[in-house]
Amino acid sequence: MVQKIHDDAASALDGILFDGMTIVAGGFGLCGIPETLIDGLLQSGVGNITAISNNAGVDDFGLGLLLANRQIRKMIASYVGENKEFERQYLAGELELEFVPQGTLAERIRAGGAGIPAFYTRTGVGTILAQDKEIRQFDGQDYVMESGLTADLGIVKAWRADRFGNLVYRKSARNFNPMVATAGKVTVAEVEEFVDFIEPDQVHTPSIYVQRMIAATRNEKRIEQRTVSKETT
Repeated sequence: MVQKIHDDAASALDGILFDGMTIVAGGFGLCGIPETLIDGLLQSGVGNITAISNNAGVDDFGLGLLLANRQIRKMIASYVGENKEFERQYLAGELELEFVPQGTLAERIRAGGAGIPAFYTRTGVGTILAQDKEIRQFDGQDYVMESGLTADLGIVKAWRADRFGNLVYRKSARNFNPMVATAGKVTVAEVEEFVDFIEPDQVHTPSIYVQRMIAATRNEKRIEQRTVSKETT
C-alpha cells in the first residue's frame, strides 16, 4: 500500500508546488477550510497562484493570508464580501477576479472532477456573466455554456479518514470539499481524526481521489458572522 500520511504540510506539499499553478480549495465561508495546508502554502512562498474557492477567506484567516502575502494572482470565486484586502487589490488592478454564481461554481468544479469539459445552465443568462459565452436554446429556453474546472492541486479539510484516504466531512464542511477533492490533479487532505475503519456507505470521498494526507494541526473553526440577540427584561 502507498503511504499517504505525511508528517506535516511541508512534506505533503513537497514536489507539487510551482509558481503560476492553479489551486482549488475546499470550504464554505470559514467552515471546512484546509487551514493547516493554507499555512503550508504561506510558508512555501509559492506565488502567482490562480485560486478556485467559494470565497477568499477574511483578512487574517484562510485564503486571506495568501492574498495578504501577495501569493494569489487570480481568484475564481462566488463570494468575496468579507475581505477588505481582496477589495483593495481588486480595485487597484492588482488582483484578477472571475466571479461565478455559487451553484455554477460548485457544478463547474464537480464537472471538472468528473471529466465533463462543459455544461449548460440558465444561471447568468442575460447578464454580464454570460458575455462572450456560447448561448444555446433547449425547450425554448436560453442556456449559457460554462466550462468545467480542474486544478494542479486540490486541498480539502476532512473530519475523519482511514489510512487509505477515504474521507468523511462533517455538516457544512461537506458543501464544497467533496467536489474539490475530485478536481485536483493531486489532492491533499488535512484530517482531524484518523480511524482504523470507515463503513463504506459513510465514505464521502473515496480514497482513489486522495494522494496525500496530514493530521490537521490548526482547527480554529471561526464564526464568519456572529449574531447574538440582546437580552430582554
